[in-house]
Amino acid sequence: MGTTASAAPVSVASPLESVHGNGMADSRQSLSMSPFQTVNIHNNRAKSIITNKVAPVVITYNCRQEFQIHDDILKTNYKVGRISDAMPEHYLVQGEYFMVQDVYSKADVLKTTSPFGAPNFRQVKGSFPLYGMGQPSMNGFKRVLQRIQQQGQEEIIFFCLREEPVVFLHIDDDFVPYTPRRKENLHENLHNLEKEETADNLELTIRKELHDFATLNENVFYVYNDIEFFKDEPQKVSLCSEEDIHVTEEVYKRPVFTLDPLSYYRYYRLPLPMEGAPLEEDFDAFVNIIRESPSLSLGKNPPRKLPALLFSCQVGVGRTNIAMILGTLVMNHLQGRMGTKADGEMLLFVFQGSSTKDYFLRRSMQSLELYFYLILFNAYLHEQYPLAFVSSFSQWMCCHVWLYRLLARMDLSELSAPAELVTKGTRVADEYLAPDVLSTVKEMKAVNFRRVPKMPVYGMAQTTSEATGAVLAHLTDEKRKHSHVLWVSLQDELVLEGNGQIFSPREPSCLDQHIFEIVRAQKWLEVTLEQERQMKMFKSCLTVQEIFNKHKSSHRGLVYKRIPLPDCAAPGEEDFDRLLDGMKSTLAEDSHSAFVFNCSNGKGRTTTAMVVAVLTLWHFNGFPDFADDEIVSVPDAKYTKGEFEVVMQLVRLLPDGHRMKREVDMSLDSVSETMTPMHYHLREIIICTYRQMKSAKTEKESQQLLLRSLQYLERYIYLILFNTYLHLEKKHSWQRSFTVWMEEVAARAGVYDILNQLGFSEFENPKDTPLARLRCRWRQQNIQSLPFRGEFV
Repeated sequence: MGTTASAAPVSVASPLESVHGNGMADSRQSLSMSPFQTVNIHNNRAKSIITNKVAPVVITYNCRQEFQIHDDILKTNYKVGRISDAMPEHYLVQGEYFMVQDVYSKADVLKTTSPFGAPNFRQVKGSFPLYGMGQPSMNGFKRVLQRIQQQGQEEIIFFCLREEPVVFLHIDDDFVPYTPRRKENLHENLHNLEKEETADNLELTIRKELHDFATLNENVFYVYNDIEFFKDEPQKVSLCSEEDIHVTEEVYKRPVFTLDPLSYYRYYRLPLPMEGAPLEEDFDAFVNIIRESPSLSLGKNPPRKLPALLFSCQVGVGRTNIAMILGTLVMNHLQGRMGTKADGEMLLFVFQGSSTKDYFLRRSMQSLELYFYLILFNAYLHEQYPLAFVSSFSQWMCCHVWLYRLLARMDLSELSAPAELVTKGTRVADEYLAPDVLSTVKEMKAVNFRRVPKMPVYGMAQTTSEATGAVLAHLTDEKRKHSHVLWVSLQDELVLEGNGQIFSPREPSCLDQHIFEIVRAQKWLEVTLEQERQMKMFKSCLTVQEIFNKHKSSHRGLVYKRIPLPDCAAPGEEDFDRLLDGMKSTLAEDSHSAFVFNCSNGKGRTTTAMVVAVLTLWHFNGFPDFADDEIVSVPDAKYTKGEFEVVMQLVRLLPDGHRMKREVDMSLDSVSETMTPMHYHLREIIICTYRQMKSAKTEKESQQLLLRSLQYLERYIYLILFNTYLHLEKKHSWQRSFTVWMEEVAARAGVYDILNQLGFSEFENPKDTPLARLRCRWRQQNIQSLPFRGEFV
């Protein structure tokens, strides 16, 4: 018998359904049709139907064709839906998307589609052969190439900047671009797709679906051209074969066969995000194209004629503007012209129109980040272009990691908050946010007071003036006799003492997030206590600095420092330097000094600083003898010992790495020895927080737990790095700071490359989450969901 063919694809589960969800409100499974109602191409030609154990066999009238209709057609995941009840029902792409004409006519503000072939087609000012445009049809693209050739350009390099899938449907004598869109927002294309599902592959999947849908509906598929008024919508498009559907690659690669044989044409797909700055790997991909292009290299031979660079996104504005700026920077370097500024309107357009301050702030940050990266890329070109790009942009950024620190603080540097933040309606949370789980208030007046065994290192929660006096009296009594005390507050949030209690101003809707700005107030305040809400008049209101100023008169050896550390996250390189410098100067005064650290609850940041102090004292006074490792056979024992793959990768990189890690582990164990009731041990909380993701109720909660677990892991890694620094720089009395050592030594060794792909590779691919990157992770620790306050200045 002849070859059999299935009437419908076998199981077409959407690769996007796991990302974007399933279906729509008024869509339904198209399973009500019988096979012979569905496969019209067979029904009208069927001579007879022969059944067998496999599937029905349909033989046509001329007996020359035979089809075998499998039961899979009844199991298909194809779905149908409609925009409104007044419109016909039809198949949905990927089970949920409608096909919409890509570029609306009003988007062509430059009116260039008719004369030149593409919306918003233009060339940069000056003599550079840099062009930008919106999405053209296939014939329109050919006209654009012809126009550029007519201007005398022999080499054309074309960049498609779209990350979203686009397919071209055969209409009249042209192929017109269409994109899949959700019913909820027919004006917005798909973006932020999974990296594994490239736009090119998705376009091939969509083409196969469109052909199948048309085959099941008499070679007709429904599309939408007018999504403003829906006049005469949807439109019918005839799709008789897959050749009636082109993908982006076909439209843009085939011109190489039809252009003037004297010209040289290349096509690249360089997907850029629709909002914000490109990722480092996007810059890397652009640089790789430059390296592959002889006409764009800084060779010793006489400079060749510059190639024409043509960039295109959907409308030809946002992403196209960015790429044209990158191209201008490249050609400036080729021609020896430096100093061209990026588009100055980039930071201005976001304030046009009517929207909320939150929207303005978000868009401002995105534009500022983009401007920031354009400046960085220009600096990269200055350094690496003459070196033929021996380092990628990603590697260059990891060698200048302070830029990530600067970027992380971008949205904190110029915000202004009024005193009304505290005095009008903002609740002030009591110290109930830091419960006394160690039960030390009764004896020491301080919450969660503890000491590292046999060492003058102490930790606790934020103390009141009374508790501060009690702790100082304890440290300077006849038993301990500490004449010098370094007290370090690690809080980066606003803290006030009112009426003998510690308060932290919080937003009513975000009691779990602290506020950074320091203000003073002696007014009526609404106070959230542990059991009730009530109004209180503050008879006294002191800052932390004022609390310690009161005690310096009776304790001459008291030195108070405030070294703010980020909550949950690893301290910055400069934070380690400030802690070490404080200890070195105190030990220089008195080798028997005591070191006291506090944060809001005496747990995370306090433990980190205490470990830094323990390691530093061990390097000054000598290391104790460590017992052999115990063999532990409990669930996750490997991970509670800190033996994550990324940690062991670092251990293999560092000189005597196993010792570096072991000493940090011993210091963590000694600091945490008296913390059992807190259930807080840095190594254990890493894996515990990660495991909690399984029980997260929402995606937002899951991402927050992933961020926390990565921050704890990074904190652990930084402690190992700091211990390594103490060992290697001890012979020079730590004259070189940890910050400089990380930049000059650790960065070159690849430490930041490890931190730039931080993750739990035992359980998942770190590349699957943006939080694995320094850029995203460090910024997230400063992003809060507090309501917008203050004014743009």
